[in-house]
Amino acid sequence: MFKDYVEVSKAPSTPVPPSPAPTPGLTKRVKKSKQPLQVTKDLGRWKPADDLLLINAVLQTNDLTSVHLGVKFSCRFTLREVQERWYALLYDPVISKLACQAMRQLHPEAIAAIQSKALFSKAEEQLLSKVGSTSQPTLETFQDLLHRHPDAFYLARTAKALQAHWQLMKQYYLLEDQTVQPLPKGDQVLNFSDAEDLIDDSKLKDMRDEVLEHELTVADRRQKREIRQLEQELHKWQVLVDSITGMSSPDFDNQTLAVLRGRMVRYLMRSREITLGRATKDNQIDVDLSLEGPAWKISRKQGVIKLKNNGDFFIANEGRRPIYIDGRPVLCGSKWRLSNNSVVEIASLRFVFLINQDLIALIRAEAAKITPQ
Repeated sequence: MFKDYVEVSKAPSTPVPPSPAPTPGLTKRVKKSKQPLQVTKDLGRWKPADDLLLINAVLQTNDLTSVHLGVKFSCRFTLREVQERWYALLYDPVISKLACQAMRQLHPEAIAAIQSKALFSKAEEQLLSKVGSTSQPTLETFQDLLHRHPDAFYLARTAKALQAHWQLMKQYYLLEDQTVQPLPKGDQVLNFSDAEDLIDDSKLKDMRDEVLEHELTVADRRQKREIRQLEQELHKWQVLVDSITGMSSPDFDNQTLAVLRGRMVRYLMRSREITLGRATKDNQIDVDLSLEGPAWKISRKQGVIKLKNNGDFFIANEGRRPIYIDGRPVLCGSKWRLSNNSVVEIASLRFVFLINQDLIALIRAEAAKITPQ
C-alpha cells in the first residue's frame, strides 16, 4: 500500500497517453472486467483527499491522536473512526486497493494542496526551535535550513511554510532559548478580579461622553414609550391563539380559564369576559374566528363569553345569525350556559369549549368564602 502511496505522492503532472482502443470482439469482455472499478466512485464518508491527509499525517507524527486533533478532514471524524480507517488502509486489501485507485485520480494541484497541509514532525520542530527567538530570520534563513537538512523536512515544505510555523512556535514559547515564566509562589494566585481590585478608581479620569449620554436618553424615552403602548394594548392579550398540531402543548396552564378549541386553532381564554366575531381594521375583538376558517357570514361582534362569580360560563349572542350550542340555537339577544365539552357552532365553524376544572374549582371556593352563610 505504501508503495502505491509513494507513487501517488510523486505522480508526474504530465497527462498519461490514452491506451489503444480494444478490438471490437473484446469490447464486451473489457467492459465487464472494468465494472468493479466503478466502486472507487463511492468510498463512503472518507474521500480520497481525506485518505491522503491521513497517510501524510501518520507518516509525519506516528500518533493517531495527534492526527485526529491536528488534521482538518472533510468531515468531523471521531478518534475511533480515524483509527478504524487507518487499520483498514493497512490490513484490508480491498479498501486499500480502492483508496489507492481513488488517490491516483486526484489532480496534481489537489495533491500539492494536501501535501502543504502535512503536520510537522518532532524532528522538523526540533530543527526550527534552534532558530533564536531574538533573531530576525528571513526567508533565506529557512531556505538554507531546507538545503542543509533535506532528509528531515517533508518534501512539500517551503521556506514560507517554515517561517509561519516558526512564528507560531515563538508565540507559544516552544523555542529552545525561550522559557515560560513560572507561576507566583504562595497560595494566592493573582487573577483578573484581584488585579481589578488593585486599581485605584480615584486616579481614573472620568471622561464624559455627551454623545453617548444623549443616545442613552433617547433610548430611555423610546423604551418608556413602548412600555406605555404595551400597557394600552394589554386588553388585546386577554386571548392567546395557538395553532393545533400533532405535538401541541397541553390545553391548560395556571392562567387559562377555558379553551375554545377548533380544527385549526385554539383560543385560550385568560380573562373573565371575551368577545367573539370577525376582526376588521375598525373593529378589534378578542377571538377572531376568521383564523379558523371562512368567516364572512359571521358578524363583526358575534357574541360574548363571560365567567360568572359562581364559576359558570355563559355565551350571549349579539350577532344576526344564531349560535348553536350542542345543537340548540341561541338567537340574537339570548344567552346560554356553557358546560365542559360543549360544541359551539357559528356559521359552519365548530368549536369545543373546554373548562379548566381545577382553576374554576378554586374560583368557586373563593366565591363560597366571600358569600355569607
